Amino acid sequence: MKENQQWSSKLGFILAAAGSAIGLGAIWKFPYIAGVSGGGAFFFIFLLFTLLLGLPLLLAEFLIGRSTQKDAIESYKSIAPSSKWHSIGYLGMITCFILLSFYSVIGGWIILYLVKTIRGDLDGLSQQEYGELFGATISDPVLSIGAHLIFMIITIVVVAMGVQKGIERTSKFMMPALFILFLVLIFRSVTLSGAMEGVQFLFYPDFSKLTSETILAALGQSFFTLSVGVSVMVTYSSYLPKDSNLSQSAISIVGMNIMIVVLAGLAIFPAVFSFGLEPNAGPVLLFNVLPTVFNQMTFGMVFFVAFLLLFLFASLTSAFSMLEIIVSVLSKGDTKARTKWSWIIGLIIFAVGVPSALSFGIWSEVSIFNKTIFDAADYLVSNILMPVGALLISIFVPMKMKKSHLYDELTKGNALSKRLFNVWYFLMKYVAPIAIFLVLLDVLGVWKRF
Repeated sequence: MKENQQWSSKLGFILAAAGSAIGLGAIWKFPYIAGVSGGGAFFFIFLLFTLLLGLPLLLAEFLIGRSTQKDAIESYKSIAPSSKWHSIGYLGMITCFILLSFYSVIGGWIILYLVKTIRGDLDGLSQQEYGELFGATISDPVLSIGAHLIFMIITIVVVAMGVQKGIERTSKFMMPALFILFLVLIFRSVTLSGAMEGVQFLFYPDFSKLTSETILAALGQSFFTLSVGVSVMVTYSSYLPKDSNLSQSAISIVGMNIMIVVLAGLAIFPAVFSFGLEPNAGPVLLFNVLPTVFNQMTFGMVFFVAFLLLFLFASLTSAFSMLEIIVSVLSKGDTKARTKWSWIIGLIIFAVGVPSALSFGIWSEVSIFNKTIFDAADYLVSNILMPVGALLISIFVPMKMKKSHLYDELTKGNALSKRLFNVWYFLMKYVAPIAIFLVLLDVLGVWKRF
């Protein structure tokens, strides 16, 4: 049976899209990358990229999806028939497939730590013991693969239920809960002795710490946290009514994303500095350093459970969007096909993610370009596939969509001034592709040859 997938409300769309954008990128990845990249300087560059590149690209994906009302493949075919531009959609599907395969491994870690914390396994340990516990947990093949499977099953069940009954309904609960939990944690974090040092670390930009690697990381982070470059937002916006206000929705989503990044930093860095710990612990920051912090607070493990729930909600809302882009293409609006493809693709992604789950244990010696399987997949997605996808979209929109048509689409349900439209168009046509191309050259090591 065919169904016309559509969001039930503008709020439902914004919360679902913001949930897709926020996810692990804002809560897991931003704090640890900011921690190893100089804090405030990284945050400043990230903010610059988000506003000058991320926001225009997000709006561009919205325009593609809303104007065509089609999935990530058919939307490009509709705009540029008899061409290969629809390959952007396939690239987005492949990127989301790979991303979800290792992303769900981290989601599994969250579930494991949530169970361990509730059970009392994390009470009263030293920082060294927390490190040993984390290493033992992620290296256990049964625990790691089992939790990875549970996370994927939750994702599959929600996506199989459809846009309104599954993704939108769940996001409407999870996103407000996420904000409430964050506010509780921040209040506790910033009231600790010495917390202001952590606030200064986040907001005071020390540009002497800026490197080409920091700039590249900031660009990748801005794309990662906004879900741009993979056509997820093309898919989500295709479920919007034709008269929806795209610019307002895009600004709301970017604003929420920046807010969550700031909230994540305020929840983590003041507490880390208060207890004299290092913010540059890397990917293990949330699983190794933070339990040490919470364990030293009154009712600390209660707060840590709240943080893990928040973390789980954010990771799931992102996972829904990654699976949805693939399922929407394969099911083509058929309800029964949606359920079938959700399970088929979801379980295949689980199977593909098993090597990433094992790369911290029995397959830790297996390397790809001197990286573990997990790290290689992360690098491929964040530093190559997402920027390439964003580059292609930034070229596609000004080249294949008439400027007058873009203006008409962007002003539907919105009194956007001609001047603001021209600013957006200039950023899309010239700034975005040139900036992304230059950063990609850095990824490929071109600058190092000169």
